[in-house]
Amino acid sequence: MLIKIPQGWEIPERDTTPESTYLNRRQLLAGLGLAGIGSQMIAHAATVKQNTEFQVGDRPVTEEWAATGYNNFYEFDPENKEKVKDLVGKFVTSPWSVKVSGLVNKPQTFDLDKLVASVPIEERIYRFRCVEAWAMSVPWMGFPMSALIKMVEPKPEAKFIKFWSIVRPDEMPGAKRGLGGYKFPYYEGLRMDEAMNPLAFFATGMYGKAIPKQNGAPIRAVLPWKYGYKGAKSIERIEFVAKEPPTFWNDLNSGEYGFYSNVNPSKSHPRWSQASEKVLPRMARQPTLMYNGYEKWVAGMYNGKEY
Repeated sequence: MLIKIPQGWEIPERDTTPESTYLNRRQLLAGLGLAGIGSQMIAHAATVKQNTEFQVGDRPVTEEWAATGYNNFYEFDPENKEKVKDLVGKFVTSPWSVKVSGLVNKPQTFDLDKLVASVPIEERIYRFRCVEAWAMSVPWMGFPMSALIKMVEPKPEAKFIKFWSIVRPDEMPGAKRGLGGYKFPYYEGLRMDEAMNPLAFFATGMYGKAIPKQNGAPIRAVLPWKYGYKGAKSIERIEFVAKEPPTFWNDLNSGEYGFYSNVNPSKSHPRWSQASEKVLPRMARQPTLMYNGYEKWVAGMYNGKEY
């Protein structure tokens, strides 16, 4: 069952595309007959009366072709965002499992199909802000990060969570070539209260269907108040730990990428300003919002200096 939960970060559905337009697309997707996570996402989507063209604040939902055709996924290609979609064909995303370990009472390995079937799936429209100053707005499908966290029962000493992305050089040409000197797998981390925040999300779909491989299939983290690289893609392992874990980009260049990486227009990147952003697909400039517009829900976790 897909549950649509209106939140304060969304505008009313009545202000978006007519329902008939959205339902026609849902019916088309339902007839595709895809397998695994894809069929579950489509089945959920086809039963829900929603609009396809939402807005978040003053920004309309990014066209699907743009959001799925302009991607940072260095394991496939670290140099050309528009080429990633053409390099994911050999990447196998089903079956898929996620191992959860560390400081928890119930460590386990989740079969992703069974996990998706066991949790209420929501569709959320979130702003997305890359540290490179490009931005978009995406209708993600998935479930709150807190739902999985509660299943494994973290111990009191668990203060942070670490995520690992999968790496398969035979399926990921960027990882095989080792362009740029990057050493995979990719790894990221969050403080426990960040992961439990109601905005923190595991996405398994977007635009009413299974999430494309180039966007982080079959499961990725989505943290709309942070720069996009904080959302680990193609997650295969999660560990609960007591101390702040190292993160991929911070290890590569701590002067450019902090652990928190909250969107902050007044905190410039060493090589460019973050005061404005370029919105896909036309790359029109507009001002960057503190915490990417989600200040109301996340500012209380910080003292305003975390980066």
